[in-house]
Amino acid sequence: MVAYNFQGRFVPAIRSGLKRHTIRAERGGRSRHARPGERVQLYQGLRTRHARLIAEPVCAEVWPVRLDLGGHVEIGIDPCLDLDAFAVADGFRDWVDLCAFWRRQHPGVVVFSGVMIRWAPIAADDFVPEGARRGGRGQMDLFGAEAAP
Repeated sequence: MVAYNFQGRFVPAIRSGLKRHTIRAERGGRSRHARPGERVQLYQGLRTRHARLIAEPVCAEVWPVRLDLGGHVEIGIDPCLDLDAFAVADGFRDWVDLCAFWRRQHPGVVVFSGVMIRWAPIAADDFVPEGARRGGRGQMDLFGAEAAP
């Protein structure tokens, strides 16, 4: 299973179903992105002692993506015609909010090429209860304690 980390600002959009994809850089070496049909783990605070598993949906699609903050997005070979709708699906208020975030997170990067990983709608069983933390053996309870085997 491939894990993806998200800032806290994106958790409500993931839980509500508004955010259904993530934009990431290509991975090199033995590391890889999810493939369609595989489950993905969506985390907040991954690799910290405060890590919280948000959900484990199924990867639906993986597409090459090119973002040009000047006002152009390509998904695969197709131009995205509604930049605001694209930004909302990525957890932002609109295209302006997405661009401001990218400029803060990636200073000097005006054009970005990577991949868009899109997951299927998250079923109720795929959500982890709010406040649960992942235990050392993959089990969790609502208080962040490791569940008994």
